[in-house]
Amino acid sequence: MYTHLHIQSGYSLLTSTVKITELVAKAKADGCTSLALTDRNIMYGSVYFYKECKKQGIKPIIGILADVLDERESPHGLLLLAKSLQGYQNLLKISSAIKTKSPSGIPMNWLKAYSGGLIAVTPGAEGQIETLLREENPEEAIQAAGRFLQIFGHDNFYVSIQRLSIADEEKSNEAISQLARDLEIKIVATNPVYYLNESDALAHEVLLAIGNGDKLADETHTVLESDQFYLKSRSQMAELFHDRPDALENTLHIAAQCNLEIPFHRSLLPKYPTEDGATAEEMLEAICFQGLKKRVPEPSIQYEERLRYELDIITKMKFSDYFLIVWDFMKFAKDHQILTGPGRGSAAGSMVAYVLSITDVDPIEHSLLFERFLNPERVSMPDIDIDFPDNRREEVIAYVAKKYGELHVAQIITFGTLAAKAALRDTGRVFGLNSKEQEAVSKMIPGRLGITLPEAFKESKRLRDFVNESDLNQKLFQTALLLEGLPRHASTHAAGVVISDQALTGHIPIQGGHDGIHLTQYPMDLLEELGLLKMDFLGLRNLTLIDNILNNIKKGTGKKLDLSHIPMDDPETLATLGRGETTGVFQFESDGIRKVLIKLKPNRFEDIVAVNALY
Repeated sequence: MYTHLHIQSGYSLLTSTVKITELVAKAKADGCTSLALTDRNIMYGSVYFYKECKKQGIKPIIGILADVLDERESPHGLLLLAKSLQGYQNLLKISSAIKTKSPSGIPMNWLKAYSGGLIAVTPGAEGQIETLLREENPEEAIQAAGRFLQIFGHDNFYVSIQRLSIADEEKSNEAISQLARDLEIKIVATNPVYYLNESDALAHEVLLAIGNGDKLADETHTVLESDQFYLKSRSQMAELFHDRPDALENTLHIAAQCNLEIPFHRSLLPKYPTEDGATAEEMLEAICFQGLKKRVPEPSIQYEERLRYELDIITKMKFSDYFLIVWDFMKFAKDHQILTGPGRGSAAGSMVAYVLSITDVDPIEHSLLFERFLNPERVSMPDIDIDFPDNRREEVIAYVAKKYGELHVAQIITFGTLAAKAALRDTGRVFGLNSKEQEAVSKMIPGRLGITLPEAFKESKRLRDFVNESDLNQKLFQTALLLEGLPRHASTHAAGVVISDQALTGHIPIQGGHDGIHLTQYPMDLLEELGLLKMDFLGLRNLTLIDNILNNIKKGTGKKLDLSHIPMDDPETLATLGRGETTGVFQFESDGIRKVLIKLKPNRFEDIVAVNALY
């Protein structure tokens, strides 16, 4: 009967109150068999939407509302829907291009290069053709339509009509319908969706005010032209367009053409650029045995057998490139005097990691198991967390990006959400509460981590009393409930970096980041499901502190202290270091672990740090 083709979710940050799980559930309850998601220029929620639709037995249609630049470089919206994997990959490239190279919108000639596998639909009032018709430029509108027909072809280009109770709407619909008849373009009925239910119009208005820093009392705050931008049922759409059955049927025709299957759990591990025609396995083995001689000058047969055992498993699991990549950037760090941690987690049980100087813990001496790190019985991505000083971590990431290419390396996105306190406080501000009142209302929510507004209402009598105090407060609280949990902003994951052998835009969308390093548009859990390798480059403040201490010791005493060879058993060296005017070094034992105390300045206890000696 009908398929919605124009829906923006909460991932179109602070412009929609639609939550993906609720969207799909409502569509399922209405009997929908297909549904589209078309967030503006971004694809943050696309895979979540895809998975939720599959779970609920609904065909997912992945799309975006892309800003396309006209000849005057003015942006106009255009709905783009993926028919196939090729179309989906072109959406990844279009979104990435807009978010990295052309923030105003994608130029028309770029769009032509990425048009394969896509269906294009004009979005209504903001479309280029509709704008030209509204400005009474029918000839230019025909030319614009001709350009889209040339790019997408008659079978993949549609114009849309809406009935949203907006002034002059039927006049616009008739103008676009006449153009469609003249050029033999098919028409579809759409209803842009920014909130789920008609009653959610106020919550959407508040969300826009939060994004714009407005209040409801401000005359200039943004309000949509009607309250009809919600997810109408199929019967409502059929009634609205009872005289245009062709426009309804064409939505089903489009849905029938869209048959995207996103591949998951592929192996997209990067390749290390080896030299002299050697394979990654051969190069890794050679470097490992060289490293073993440095670590253990006269290794016993136990060391060699353990090393060969691990290399055999790594080869079978096809992770040789992974270890070479980590070895390479760790070598860069050490060559540039960037302090690194001794290793953490299950990776410390790897002899390969030890001889590559990725970790500094001898797994034979400490009886550590390799199988906790890699086990052929339980195939999973290797995961080595590497610690760097927080003021030098970016140098290592920049090196990796330069070595493998800017389109092959990206940091990982995360999303900040409107949690309980933030949702109530921000809604209160929009409703007109002053800063003290906002803070007071926020404090009515118990301080428990992860608490929700419904839970807070049950637990806090002060909050219940506030809500029941007036109709306004009840409306404020109900609005905050609708906004709670929506994504508020995008930020960068504290440690995660992905590296890919192929250009990332073939598998995921990216956007601009910091210092020339791109940012993924998909968060960490989705990247791993799609088969991309995540590495953790952790920036630790205590490593920065230790690095500063070592530098100060060198300046104050002329002695360079190597943390991997702390002179614990050399009283003369310790005494020499201790005589410096600005430094003192003292050794002691605690819980069976030898430690060194390094004091930067006399009588400044806050400048004392304990360095664990794990060897």
